[in-house]
Amino acid sequence: MSGVELVVDSARWRGGLETFTAATPGLVPVVKGNGYGFGRDLLALEATSLGLPTIAVGTYAEVPGALEAFGGDVMVLSPWRPFLNDVVLDERVVHTVGRVADIRELAAATGGRARVLLEGETSMARHGLDRHELAAAVAALGELTVEGFAIHLPMAGNNLAEAESWAAVLEASQVETTTIYVSHLTPAELTVLRTKRPQLDIRPRIGTSLWLGDLGALSVRATVLDSHQVARGERVGYRQRPMPRDGTLLVIAGGTSHGIGLEAPKATAGVVQRGKSLAKGGLEAAGFSLSPFTIDGRQRWFAEPPHMQASMVFVPATATAPAVGDSVDVAVRFTTATFDAITLR
Repeated sequence: MSGVELVVDSARWRGGLETFTAATPGLVPVVKGNGYGFGRDLLALEATSLGLPTIAVGTYAEVPGALEAFGGDVMVLSPWRPFLNDVVLDERVVHTVGRVADIRELAAATGGRARVLLEGETSMARHGLDRHELAAAVAALGELTVEGFAIHLPMAGNNLAEAESWAAVLEASQVETTTIYVSHLTPAELTVLRTKRPQLDIRPRIGTSLWLGDLGALSVRATVLDSHQVARGERVGYRQRPMPRDGTLLVIAGGTSHGIGLEAPKATAGVVQRGKSLAKGGLEAAGFSLSPFTIDGRQRWFAEPPHMQASMVFVPATATAPAVGDSVDVAVRFTTATFDAITLR
């Protein structure tokens, strides 16, 4: 292998999936985007092995592959819209609707032959019906089959109070369902909600905590493609930046196309945290960004920003550099990572 490889301890990983599923009644695994680094098809097969009846995908573009790889129901998290041109109208597809006008149009477009989730607008303020619109939504349903009610909660803070509030709204409404699909409730919050609302079938939709719940079962390795001795002040790379001292310049598989060097923006609060961000920003501006590659026991610095498929990493002369063909550990953000190979051992 001469690229970036995800190595999976399959027995440990699958054991964790089984334990998590057994401890999470009503689980709907989320299989979307890059498949949390594994790929959506592999996760769909794992969901089948776990005996789960439903998976959730992110968009309609992901539905055809999910229907092919998975034999059960496929729930679409993104809401149905009348202007979408890739909607799959299949009896196994469950659509999410969050606007009264959309409910009317979907009912008309399908002759009522579609299965839907009614989504409530939470403090996420992303999609969904206002709680005062539920009566109008019910009136617009026509012959559409309501599979449940859904709430997508924020990832920060305590979500139990908001979930309880929506559960109460659902029970008081004219929506003829006792099933509520929830996102981003902790196991403890799910237990409390089920205790307080035993008449409801509460079904958590979970991705990260399921598939990436045991990172110890996963390791990512990148191959060293080339190695050069460099002297202090010697200029290298696209940007011809000078080396800070004598050492080794490594060219390692893994770049922006693999998700290497990509980072989501972070909010900062407090003087110390802002100071650290400014300091880090200054280092990055000078070309001294810390890379995710670990060499001789330490994370090493990028010699310059990563390329599309490879990275240039500086190793000082005081450290032992690997040889060409060796592999090194690399830390990745699995939700944005793409691997050249996935090996289950």
